[in-house]
Amino acid sequence: MSVLRYLRSSYEDRLELLRGLMDTDGSIRKNSRSFEFYQKNYDLILQIVELLSSLGIKSNIRRKEIKGNYYYTVSFSTKERVFNLPRKIANINSTKSERKQECRHYIHKIEKVDSVPVACIQVDSEDHLFLCGRTFIPTHNSTTVVSYLLHYAVFNDNVNIAILANKASTAKDLLSRLQLAYENLPKWMQQGIVSWNKQSLELENGSKIIAASTSASAVRGGSYNIIFLDEFAFIPNHIADQFFASVYPTISSGKNTKVIIVSTPHGMNHFYRMWHDAERKKNEYIPTAVHWSEVPGRNAKWKAQTIANTSEQQFKVEFECEFLGSVDTLIDVTKLRNLVYEDPIKRNKGLDIYENPIKDHNYMITVDVARGIEHDYSAFIVFDITSFPYKVVAKYRNNEIKPMLFPSIIKQVADAYNDSWVLIEVNDIGDQVASILYFDLEYENMLMCAMRGRAGQVVGSGFSGKKSQLGVRMTSAVKKLGCSNLKTLLEDDKLVTNDYDIISELTTFVQKRQSFEAEEGCNDDLAMCLVIFSWLVAQEYFKEMTDNDVRKRIYEEQKNQIEQDMAPFGFILDGVSDSDGYLDKNGDRWYTDEYGDMSYMWDYR
Repeated sequence: MSVLRYLRSSYEDRLELLRGLMDTDGSIRKNSRSFEFYQKNYDLILQIVELLSSLGIKSNIRRKEIKGNYYYTVSFSTKERVFNLPRKIANINSTKSERKQECRHYIHKIEKVDSVPVACIQVDSEDHLFLCGRTFIPTHNSTTVVSYLLHYAVFNDNVNIAILANKASTAKDLLSRLQLAYENLPKWMQQGIVSWNKQSLELENGSKIIAASTSASAVRGGSYNIIFLDEFAFIPNHIADQFFASVYPTISSGKNTKVIIVSTPHGMNHFYRMWHDAERKKNEYIPTAVHWSEVPGRNAKWKAQTIANTSEQQFKVEFECEFLGSVDTLIDVTKLRNLVYEDPIKRNKGLDIYENPIKDHNYMITVDVARGIEHDYSAFIVFDITSFPYKVVAKYRNNEIKPMLFPSIIKQVADAYNDSWVLIEVNDIGDQVASILYFDLEYENMLMCAMRGRAGQVVGSGFSGKKSQLGVRMTSAVKKLGCSNLKTLLEDDKLVTNDYDIISELTTFVQKRQSFEAEEGCNDDLAMCLVIFSWLVAQEYFKEMTDNDVRKRIYEEQKNQIEQDMAPFGFILDGVSDSDGYLDKNGDRWYTDEYGDMSYMWDYR
């Protein structure tokens, strides 16, 4: 068996190997936890150091000349049992803990060196962490930033630095990498250490570094010179919003405060919005993207191999810095990329207004109700249905509003928008919201549904029989038809929305089994309001309200293209009227019937 095979075996095997070596050439100072390995063979010494590093044990090498020969000693300290021999175990002081050395060093000389090309790599793991070299130094995509933070802390007195990540464990890993980098600094560059643990580091020059998960309370009340946010795109939107609302006073209070954000793209979320605003110079951030083609050694061949080993969509996100890479979204990805969000003209406690009410215009409100707990939102969207295309003029989304208070918000907005029609999804507690709005608040312009056999739920404006109900119950049939119609409306520009939150939800509204819903950790409350509206526009009652048959309108606009697509391949018109048919290349005459009403084509199948 080769030496390398021993060094790459299991932790238990490597620890047992160390015990065997220490039983032969190892020693311990009496009543201590300071261990030494003594050997003349320098190659073996280097292998011992590598073995110790693989076990997470830091060591030092000393050299001594005896009668013209060099002998080497590896010294280290650890809580692990490194002996099997009882006589050596007896010398170990089990109560004495490891002690961290504290010393102060000063800069002697700084020299500029030439830059050399490097290649970036990424391993296939959630945190992208890997060990580099025979000293097993952990490294990561964020290593460059960590190096900068260490430099800033060492060469500046009394600075505060916060390292925040989507998970507390990730933040601690980043701090441990900084600590390890500190340990590997030349002695003359190291500062003295005041405190050292998994969550913080304080140097003798007064500089402090903390590590925590990204949350609203992470840096509240503190004053920081640098805030580093790692993989910020993976922070849920509601946490990201709360975080920046909390941290902004901290950022704005210092003239030289820096915020560094590093992340792989992950859909249209808070990180995307900050990036897009930075590109438009609507904030003070400086966007910097590293494209795969900028890395030396990467070419078209490398790209093809990488795509073959992963997928094209993953490649676009990981290496081409594209925010939208999913192929499972309800709405075509190309269309999603072309949707542009705008800032609302008014904003108040979850209500975003893009267009004020216009006299004589007709409006429709669709509502999705949440329980008012955790991360689900109660939401509604206001549509202007006066003309075609329909457009979103306002939206409300709040994850703190209680169901008992939600009807009052709906009524206020509905009254403002010309007593607009309201359709509520009444699964679960939505029925309670609809009842309060209709019976207690006496809002009359409520849409209701009645069961009509195979036709399913049919929309009306009043009760008709025992099977009638306020609002619409979300069933698989309603959702299928709503999703199908929504896809048609958006992709054919028959429904216009400029709201950021709506567009964001559509980018994560993906197919799961036979239906569509939000990706894990995302929301689809606004998307479901769109689905309800899209189901509604196919209803006969809606056509009567608006004097507009959406499906027929779309069909008429696309009729010519449909006819071209459905015409038999190879037919050539002979110049006579359509009623006389046309001749094929064999001289045979073909006739066509009228298409008639093809609106059924837009039903979900």
